Amino acid sequence: MDKLTLSDSLRNPDRPVLHLSAECYPLAKVGGLGDVVGALPKYLARAGIRTWVAIPWYNKPSVHAHQFDVVYKGTFLQGTRELQVQVSKEKTDALGFELFLVRIPGLLDRDEVYGYADDGDQFIAFQHGVLQWLCDTGTLPSIIHCHDHHTGLTPFMMYHCEKFAPLKQVPTVATVHNGQYQGWMDWNKATLLPPYESWRWGLLDWDRMINPLAALIKCCTAYTTVSEGYLGELMHAANGLEALFEIERAKGHGIANGIDTEIWNPETDSMLAKNYNITSVKGGKQANKDSLCGTFGLDPSLPLLAFIGRFAGEKGADLLPEIVSNVLDHLDIRFSVVILGSGDPGVQQSLEYLARQYPGRLGVYIGYQESLAHLIYAAADFLIMPSRVEPCGLNQLYSMRYGTIPIVRRIGGLSDTVRDIGEEDGYGIQFLHANAGDATYAVQRAGRLYADGQRMQQLREHLMKLDFSWDKSAKRYIQIYDHITT
Repeated sequence: MDKLTLSDSLRNPDRPVLHLSAECYPLAKVGGLGDVVGALPKYLARAGIRTWVAIPWYNKPSVHAHQFDVVYKGTFLQGTRELQVQVSKEKTDALGFELFLVRIPGLLDRDEVYGYADDGDQFIAFQHGVLQWLCDTGTLPSIIHCHDHHTGLTPFMMYHCEKFAPLKQVPTVATVHNGQYQGWMDWNKATLLPPYESWRWGLLDWDRMINPLAALIKCCTAYTTVSEGYLGELMHAANGLEALFEIERAKGHGIANGIDTEIWNPETDSMLAKNYNITSVKGGKQANKDSLCGTFGLDPSLPLLAFIGRFAGEKGADLLPEIVSNVLDHLDIRFSVVILGSGDPGVQQSLEYLARQYPGRLGVYIGYQESLAHLIYAAADFLIMPSRVEPCGLNQLYSMRYGTIPIVRRIGGLSDTVRDIGEEDGYGIQFLHANAGDATYAVQRAGRLYADGQRMQQLREHLMKLDFSWDKSAKRYIQIYDHITT
């Protein structure tokens, strides 16, 4: 990364940039949030900025695989309940930055990241515990960077709760990874917050509920979205917060996510059947396709279409059964299809039924397996993303890194990062509407492209040369940090 001019605050090693998140790969990952928080801080640290990440402690093998030193113990009241908080630091900085886990017995000591009835209580406690730790130890970050609604109350508490007055002058950056999820809570949860200036209640409120994402956007110093396109979309489709994003647009910045090119590298990826690079992509992808198709009983001589992701409406997963049926029944070019994901039970059942109806043509794995995901990116010829909402999308970036052509709906970050082959210098396939017909036609175009072996090879090589690393995006974050700390 090019040398950057940094403010005195950012240059000060005693004043780190602190990222707060519910997820961080590889210790806790549910989706793209975990990937981003596991990668961006590493690139910031390489640029010379001391970078900390704090996440809740989870009872997971990925956490137990690391060693930690306890750096803080304290207590605080959440409502009438006294909570004990313990902050532990990963000993070796193995992730490329300094990682801290926040443990609170009974709240932040569970097996899963999400899905509990008291999720709101958990994340309030996490944020309160972090701020208590900083104040009790006299730690003054140069910036606190909050990721999504799970950390959305942090700027409000910093600026309007007297007990956190030492942090009042610390700037905050918010990143909206997905504006559809906002952390809504009834107002009876207000008693769980530290005492605050009561006349400031409006900063917490949206539509007569406590809305942590709304509070985050209202109170932060600056906010980012995970693509340029998504910044504009939030002003028209933000699950009820459109007016707020319009009002606060002056402090918004769209920055496309990058990928960690050390983890996602087909030349060194230990999860592949065979490693490859640009010069060996044809044989390398075929070897991985042979391995994957052998696992699912598919024909490796056919073009392979893949889907990886959650079976959720925003991902267009409800369209998958019809898309798959169309592709396997009605196209003039025969495809094999492999799907990795979980979520909506109806979608799962439909796909499992189709796998029985099309043996040798469709492979379905219900769940998520990191090694299988890597192998699919390497083996597939095409990756389909029929998303209704896609703030940035990382799957299309991973696929291109592995020479796999993305087929994407023209929305959000997919539109920003994938250029259609019908355009000059195009390298992917776009379709306009979130319906099975448009998606099927896009796959038909992919089949025609596959039949042109020379062009397929050229596109694969072109995709692998594209730079979607974090270097450029991290530089833009640093420019924002520098601006708000100068």
